[in-house]
Amino acid sequence: MKKGVPKSVEEYIAAQPEGVRSKLEQVRVAIRRAVPEAVEGIGYGMPGYKLHGKAMLYFAGFKEHYSLFAASGSFLAALEDELKGYELRKGTIHFPITKPVPVKLISRIAKLRAAGIAAATKQAEPGREKGRRGQRRRIAQN
Repeated sequence: MKKGVPKSVEEYIAAQPEGVRSKLEQVRVAIRRAVPEAVEGIGYGMPGYKLHGKAMLYFAGFKEHYSLFAASGSFLAALEDELKGYELRKGTIHFPITKPVPVKLISRIAKLRAAGIAAATKQAEPGREKGRRGQRRRIAQN
């Protein structure tokens, strides 16, 4: 974006060059279909999605490519074969504007990120830890 921070994903996409707009819209649709419960918004000046309050994915358009920022590179190893041919940088994947949008791959990435967030959220449930602490106190008091 050249003119300030967009207020919505629609505004961000509309401000992009014509050749990039359709690609970004396809990325948006793929993410929304893969993880419909994710909350869409603008973060770091680009479209992004949060799940359970945690950053899931962001995307942005550039002159010769568009990028998917995964907010974590932990899933990259699971998709190593599918990501061959794309430029990878620390949790970021660059897709060339000149090629079709890999909708299935983007959907898989979104689902893997969602699964990772769900697993981390489940591990960090506050009730689980409190129960253990209470159990330790009861044992110590006996």
